[in-house]
Amino acid sequence: MSTPQAADGRPESDVSSTVGLVGLVGLFVWLLVCRNWAGIGEALNLPGPRAPLSGPNAALLSVFVAAVPMVLWSIFHDKVHLRASTGIDWKNPRPLRSIIDISITKLAGLWATWALIGFFYCVCRWYWKDSFLFAMHVIATFAVPMFILSVPYVLWLDRRLNNPRDGAWHFGAMLIGREAYELDEVWHHLRAWAVKGFFTAFMVSILPGGFQIMTTINFRDALASPASATGTLNGLFFFIDVQIGTVGYLLTLKPFDAQIRSANPYLAGWVAALLCYPPFVMMGMGNILTYQTNTAEWDVWMQGHPALMWIWGTWLVTLTAIYAWATFAFGIRFSNLTYRGVVTNGPYKYTRHPAYLAKNTYWWCSTLPFLVTSGSVVDMVRNVTFICVTNAIYYWRARTEEKHLLAEDPKYRAYYEWMAEHGPITRALRRLTGLLRPSGPRLQPAE
Repeated sequence: MSTPQAADGRPESDVSSTVGLVGLVGLFVWLLVCRNWAGIGEALNLPGPRAPLSGPNAALLSVFVAAVPMVLWSIFHDKVHLRASTGIDWKNPRPLRSIIDISITKLAGLWATWALIGFFYCVCRWYWKDSFLFAMHVIATFAVPMFILSVPYVLWLDRRLNNPRDGAWHFGAMLIGREAYELDEVWHHLRAWAVKGFFTAFMVSILPGGFQIMTTINFRDALASPASATGTLNGLFFFIDVQIGTVGYLLTLKPFDAQIRSANPYLAGWVAALLCYPPFVMMGMGNILTYQTNTAEWDVWMQGHPALMWIWGTWLVTLTAIYAWATFAFGIRFSNLTYRGVVTNGPYKYTRHPAYLAKNTYWWCSTLPFLVTSGSVVDMVRNVTFICVTNAIYYWRARTEEKHLLAEDPKYRAYYEWMAEHGPITRALRRLTGLLRPSGPRLQPAE
């Protein structure tokens, strides 16, 4: 079967470009409500303090407010629930008695998986200090409701799934020991939930910080100078990235066609990704690959040149905007280390890895690691070397992701080939790397 194509020959995206946009609308409406809560409370004579809603619970609710319009658009406009990739047959549900044994086995596997994740949270000390404490509080609060609601959800879904014996069922069958199971399915299930368990806790932990800033900041003052305007707008785009990205980790559900179809099976992919997140992160201030030793931010070097500062700040904001765009282009399907469909629109029309390219370019342009306040050549060499190593980690990460996706979906293979020939940035980078490759005849082994 041929791959559906856009007008320019690019494979059609599994996520429409509007999904992320309606999520942004919901998010900004909630942000305006929270910023103006004092006036709203006064006008409606509501109980409570007359102040912006800037606390962690309001930050958590923002995820829900962003998710609702994305889900509604996906179902009622894009009709994702009718796609064959969901594995659901809505028209012919089975009798409950025919799937009850399957569902019980699946629930055993699902609950055992959650117990393993809970054990991991308990023994890893970093989850019980600083911002992770909020994530642990949220997860503990929702643990019992999730346990209870999983029963009707699994029973309801199993009646409609073409193949209800999924990875959770195989894991349950392995634990119960009464039926044959496939070990590959078990590992697929555990990898998918490892991604969800690790990254969901991280994303929830960083929700309150950015939200508190965006609900209390005085934008008029913050946008008055090029340095503060750049920092404020970058903070806004990082706020968008975190809120929309968290939606993606939470909504891994088959009825929305947002399930984790596979998690990266390659150890190198996991190592490359985990090196970029706490507690394993290696780059950035205070870590092994610190490239900011005796540096100053870009605005320090450009003081006294307001025009240059506005131009440079605009460039940095543009890079951060591309980074956020690369996240909300996924709609409800964003997550690391997973295959949940192929995204070919938005910034992914120009390069296969817009977030990584924007992020790494931003680090060079904001830090300027080749300029050091100490005047030390040693500091300069170290900084440049370490930021190059950081770039190399992200390149490695991108290659391991491509290896995973190329093995999973012919649509991604078609997209990969199309981008090599037609993607403006990908094509240019390919030609540049081609020029850097050694030319001339290669030595052949002697016979």
